[in-house]
Amino acid sequence: MKTKRFAISDNPRHQRGFTLMEVMVAAAITLMLFVTLYATLSAGVMITQTSRENLRATQILVNRMEGIRLYTWNQLTNTALLPTSFTEKFYPDGTVADQGITYTGTVTVVIVALTSPASSYSNNLCQVTVNLTWQSTGPVHTRQLSTYCAKYGIQNYVWTSD
Repeated sequence: MKTKRFAISDNPRHQRGFTLMEVMVAAAITLMLFVTLYATLSAGVMITQTSRENLRATQILVNRMEGIRLYTWNQLTNTALLPTSFTEKFYPDGTVADQGITYTGTVTVVIVALTSPASSYSNNLCQVTVNLTWQSTGPVHTRQLSTYCAKYGIQNYVWTSD
């Protein structure tokens, strides 16, 4: 007895294809996956850029404050010696000086009028504030750092070794 062999094309089940509706649904799902992937990658890049800008702003603020910490009282209260405005650059690729973000800052020194402790000390204390602004792809960003400095504070301390 001979068995009859069927070719794949002879089987009606294998001759079926996808309907137009099935193809459209698969294409829509694939498109949604690619759009979601693109949006996720774009958001990740934007978050990384914002984090870099914020970190650079913090570095600039701390750098200015560390420099101010070394000023004497006379240098600190003399506006001719302490620049009240400055600019710093941030180059994301590290090569081209014209690209990147420009940070603009101001330094204000205000003598603090104290009611407590005694008012005799009120002319010996000042508040130093460093403001920083920059704009990248969105709104203008600002950061501020403030500290107090005393006339007879650490900047007048001289270390001597025997």
